[in-house]
Amino acid sequence: MPPHAPTGAGALVVLPTYDEVGNLPIILGRLFAAVPEIHVLVVDDGSPDGTGELAERMAADDRRIHVEHRTGKLGLGSAYVLGFRWGLERDYAFVIEMDADGSHPPEALPEMIARVSGDAPGTPSLAIGSRWVPGGSVVNWPVSRQVLSRGGNLYARLALGLRLKDVTAGFRVYTRAALGAMDLSSIDSKGYCFQVDMTLRTLDGGGTVVEVPIEFREREIGESKMSQAIVVEAMARVTRWGLQRRLATLLGRRPGPAWVVDEG
Repeated sequence: MPPHAPTGAGALVVLPTYDEVGNLPIILGRLFAAVPEIHVLVVDDGSPDGTGELAERMAADDRRIHVEHRTGKLGLGSAYVLGFRWGLERDYAFVIEMDADGSHPPEALPEMIARVSGDAPGTPSLAIGSRWVPGGSVVNWPVSRQVLSRGGNLYARLALGLRLKDVTAGFRVYTRAALGAMDLSSIDSKGYCFQVDMTLRTLDGGGTVVEVPIEFREREIGESKMSQAIVVEAMARVTRWGLQRRLATLLGRRPGPAWVVDEG
């Protein structure tokens, strides 16, 4: 543990990075303006553009910033799992998923945190920053990306019996209880299906999920990490999970208690 690593702090943002040297100072500035007391863990996958080194320099000047370096591009899901463990070990009350590219508005975090902080202590809760609930929106996305996102979410709802509008969203606030109830070592999902996987684990653990509308903006600096392989993996896994869960229901073995989902 670094000598200045916090214990018992309020909220931690896990910020995976790969070639985000232009975006990192911008998003951290916005984060600290929106929630001055928040802490950030940058998980850098050996960015060749110097993102990790920049993060270290910033951490040396700001005790709210912490950095973990990985040896290569190991994937978004595993970066978040590393961050979840890091946050749980240091007793954060909330652990937040957020992209470093500016697409997720940190200005929405106070409301997202508030929506789960009022739950009873120990409640496994999750707030999702949603593009597709009333009041949510996307900016600078081509129609093809909107169709892909809406279609993927519709398929996940139908296959898995969910009522959530944006189950693939990557802007999230988890309570400590939600993450602490999960077997993080069993998570190997990546991309879109990582978000679906985490949602199911929260719900199956008796947790509550609320969607908070956000304005999602396409990145302006750098290139998107989206690939065809990520989409294919998500479709394949959601299909398999849907079939498994239907079989479990037929056998009277549906996992977890009744789901409680608040969409507004």
